[in-house]
Amino acid sequence: MTIRPFTIDIAQAELDDLHDRLARTRWSGEIPGTGWDRGVPVNYLRELADYWDHKYDWRAVESKLNVFPQFTTEVDGQNIHFVHVRSANINALPLLLIHDWPGSFTQFTEVIEPLSEDFHVIVTSTPGVGFSGPLAEAGWNTGRIARAFVELMARLGYQRYGVQGNGGGAWIAAEMGRQAPDDVIGVHLNGLITFPSDDPADFADLTEVEQERLARLQTFRDDKMGFAAIQSTRPQTLAYGLHDSPVGQLAWITEKFKEWTDAARELPDDAIGRDNLLTDISVYWFTGTAGSSANLYYESAHDPAAWAPKPRGTVPTGVIATSTTDVAIRRFAERDHNVTRWTEVERGGNFLALEQPQSLIDDVRAFFATVR
Repeated sequence: MTIRPFTIDIAQAELDDLHDRLARTRWSGEIPGTGWDRGVPVNYLRELADYWDHKYDWRAVESKLNVFPQFTTEVDGQNIHFVHVRSANINALPLLLIHDWPGSFTQFTEVIEPLSEDFHVIVTSTPGVGFSGPLAEAGWNTGRIARAFVELMARLGYQRYGVQGNGGGAWIAAEMGRQAPDDVIGVHLNGLITFPSDDPADFADLTEVEQERLARLQTFRDDKMGFAAIQSTRPQTLAYGLHDSPVGQLAWITEKFKEWTDAARELPDDAIGRDNLLTDISVYWFTGTAGSSANLYYESAHDPAAWAPKPRGTVPTGVIATSTTDVAIRRFAERDHNVTRWTEVERGGNFLALEQPQSLIDDVRAFFATVR
C-alpha cells in the first residue's frame, strides 16, 4: 500500500536512441492521390518525424510535466502512476480523471490547474499505458481497472468523489459508478459511445442529429476499426513493430488523433497542437507500452462480461457531446446511465481536454455543482 513520489526522468541514452532511429527510418512509398483514405500520408508523417527529431524538446516538456506532483503505487499486483494535485480549497471535491487510448495522463495538463480551484485532482495512467506499464499479467479488463481505481481513491483517503472519463476512460468511469455507488457521487463523460439495441423502436423518430450520429457510428464500424481488430486479437504481434520503430508508433497514434479529434479540423496538429501530439506519443515510446496498452482491447474482446447486459447505472451522470464528431445519442445513454445533465457543444472531439479545455472545465464544474 506504499505510495511513492515519482519524477519523470528519461535517460539521455533513450533520447539518443530515438533520434538515431528517426534518422535511419526506412520510409514506405504510397499510392499517389490517396490522401488519408488508406492511412497517414507519407509526406505528413515525414514532416512530423522531422519535427520530433529536430524541433521537439522532450526535456522542456519533461520539466513541465514534473511540475505536477506524481506518484506510483501497486494495486492488485500492478504498478499505477498518477498525478495528485490537492486544492487550496478545503471544501474541494476529489475528482479522478481517466484517459482514453491512445491518450495518456498528459492529455489533461491544460485542465489540471484550473480544475484544482474547485477539486482535488487525481489523474491516472491506465494500467499498461505509459508510466503505469508494462502490464504485470493478463486480465486487466475494464472491470479490474475500475476496481483498482476505486482502491486507489480509498488509499488516498477519499471516501466520496467524482470521476471524469473520455472514450475508453468513460467506460471505466461508468463502471466505477456501478461498482462503488456509495463512493462515487457523480460521473462525467465525454467521447461517450452509445449503441442501439435490437428493438426497432430505437430507430423510430430519430432526429436529424441522431441520424447523423448513427451514421458516424456505422462509418466507424465499417471503415475505421482496423486498429481495434488487430489490438483485440494479436496485440503482441503488433507490439514488435511499434516498439522497434518510432515512426511506426508515430503513425499508429497519429491516425487515431486525426480520426477522433474535431472533424472540422484538417489535421491533428490543428486540433491539439503538434507538441501535445508528440508528448503523448513520446510517453508511449519511452515507456515501451505500445503492446501493453493494446491489451485492453484484447481483454475487452475476450471478456464475456464486457458486452453482457449490465444494470442501468444509478450514479448521477453528466455527458458533454460535440456536434462535429461525437456518436452519443441521449436516449441510448439514458437507457444505460442515470443522465442528469446533457450538454451539446459545437467544437471538439474525443480529446476535449486538449481540444476545448474551457468547455470541459465549465461543464465539469456545472455538473458537479448539481450533485454535491
